[in-house]
Amino acid sequence: MSKVYTGQCACGAVRIQAAGEPVAELHCQCRHCQLRSGTGHSSFTVFAGPEVVRIEGDTRSWSVTADSGNEKHQVFCPECGTPTHVTFPDSPGVTAISAALLDIASQFAPKFATYANSALPWDSLDPALTQYSEMPAG
Repeated sequence: MSKVYTGQCACGAVRIQAAGEPVAELHCQCRHCQLRSGTGHSSFTVFAGPEVVRIEGDTRSWSVTADSGNEKHQVFCPECGTPTHVTFPDSPGVTAISAALLDIASQFAPKFATYANSALPWDSLDPALTQYSEMPAG
């Protein structure tokens, strides 16, 4: 039986469910993620594959060009403003769920941090995590 991840925005209007194992669990310290989160980084549980992630409720999005040059769609709840997930037009089967949404917070187990070269001095992450100066290839 595959693992199930569930979560919701702050007001409960948007619910997320993902089945299976995440392909990545990470903290991102790029400037876009700092601005998106209102703090030093964003944390994501990333899933890949068709129909792995189900989103219920009304959402809105805005787009930004990542440092890689690829477009990212930043999705949020229009009622409470909670950032819910990120999608990537160049990788349509990939969904990065905001880890703070998870109903069972302990399901999030970050393995690495990206864009450590953009880290803010007051945002300390676990030093045991692998840190990449940018986004690792592959």
